[in-house]
Amino acid sequence: MKKTILLALGLFTSVATFAQNWTLDKAHSKLSFTVTHLMISEVDGGFKNFDAKITSSKADLSDAVFELTAQVNSISTDNERRDGHLKSPDFFDAEKFPTLTFKSTSFTKVEGKKYKLAGNLTLHGVTKPVTLDVVLNGPVENARSKKPMVGLKVSGTINRIAFGVGTSGPSVSDDVELRAAGEFTKD
Repeated sequence: MKKTILLALGLFTSVATFAQNWTLDKAHSKLSFTVTHLMISEVDGGFKNFDAKITSSKADLSDAVFELTAQVNSISTDNERRDGHLKSPDFFDAEKFPTLTFKSTSFTKVEGKKYKLAGNLTLHGVTKPVTLDVVLNGPVENARSKKPMVGLKVSGTINRIAFGVGTSGPSVSDDVELRAAGEFTKD
């Protein structure tokens, strides 16, 4: 029994040793969304304060775990009045729910550079599974640091009502298009 426990600890330690972290380059990344207003025009917004990381033990990132956290108070649509309304209890309720998070459960290659990223999104205190489309560029070597880098372009659609963000009606579409772009460097 003692040998089994030691072997299990050794395996977990070796897996942890080979896991590699990839850090987000915030200067070359964004987290944004689009909703339809009055069912005739689109309004874009984003989160100014967010962070993400990738953990993977494989060079091709096939076993990657993606984690993202965004500060709801950093929401920006280039309109202070609208931003204040979005932060209010009418929508995100930033005081009660200050962050939104995503943690992946799988990263599956579709073809070429295209992948499906599945995971759990927590927004407004509600956690639901979502699946997003990803285009993965790289890895390539950074010319300055000589470290491997990857770029991701992520897109998908969620229903904000399912997360309790606002109410359904003709003013703002229930569906929200999500877009993220990020550069990550291996630590």
